[in-house]
Amino acid sequence: MQAIRIHQYGGPEVLELEQLATAEPGPGQARVQVEAAGVNFPDGLIVRGEYQMKPALPFTPGSEAAGSVCALGKAVKGIAVGDRVIALCVLGGFAEKVAVRSTQVVPIPSSMSGAAASGFSLAYGTALHALRDKGNLQVGETLLVLGAAGGVGIAAVEVGKAMGATVIAAASSDAKLDLARQHGADGVINYATQDLKAALRQSAPKGIDVVIDPVGGSMTEPAVRNLSWGGRLLVVGFTQGEIARLPVNLLLLKEASAIGVFYGEFVVRDAQRHRSNLDQLFRWFEDGKLRPHIGASYPLDQASAAISHVMERRALGKVVLTTGHEAIRLPA
Repeated sequence: MQAIRIHQYGGPEVLELEQLATAEPGPGQARVQVEAAGVNFPDGLIVRGEYQMKPALPFTPGSEAAGSVCALGKAVKGIAVGDRVIALCVLGGFAEKVAVRSTQVVPIPSSMSGAAASGFSLAYGTALHALRDKGNLQVGETLLVLGAAGGVGIAAVEVGKAMGATVIAAASSDAKLDLARQHGADGVINYATQDLKAALRQSAPKGIDVVIDPVGGSMTEPAVRNLSWGGRLLVVGFTQGEIARLPVNLLLLKEASAIGVFYGEFVVRDAQRHRSNLDQLFRWFEDGKLRPHIGASYPLDQASAAISHVMERRALGKVVLTTGHEAIRLPA
């Protein structure tokens, strides 16, 4: 099989396409023939060696993929060969096939394309886990989404609307904000041309109840300054490249909370809740409330370009890699 390999940490140029032997699934594992793999900001950090997890070299990056189950190891229940699934694999997704624990493999709705599914789990799973499990977002509350045109951002806009919130989308260009509007944002702020703190005071004079922040850097503090009494800051990531330094007296003055959201670890620690969240997301998808936006698609041999697209913050919605494989069709 073909797979992207990393032999040294660095920028997108270190990604190499190689021919590897296809590994047999071990006990409790499923092997998935990959149709498409989502490309995420953490994937780029892993390639650089800058993520919390630093895998031993060489390795195949790719934290999520979608396709068809093509083989099962021993003691696997609940899935069968031929099932179309999402695989939350942490590593190995940028390949034609990937073996992953069967508990991290979830069947997808028949109406969901491989490309949409490949970017669904991390983006929408993170959004729902953050907003419902950690942020306790309530009907009628006001939600601020920073980085609102990225994968997690667009997902948070849609999930926030599905949960009954008023959603303000903030991003760095008018094109990104147009996309956020198309996915349901009630109000928008261009923080490249507007002062975020002042714009929020005008847009939400009663304050922001929940902020979901995958951006960090200079955006975090003005968002926190506009929290309502009892507001919640959800720390998802730092795509701006800088970890914010927050005066914690801002939390004290409003009895506000800053809450970390580590979706990858949550999935491992609470697989049952993760599956329940995905089931809810699939229902919303089938009801038309969630519309995954694929902003760019690259073939597997252009993985370097795909990683660059994400790390240079050019992504509108999700960026995916495709393998050219179609879903497995079992004989009738």
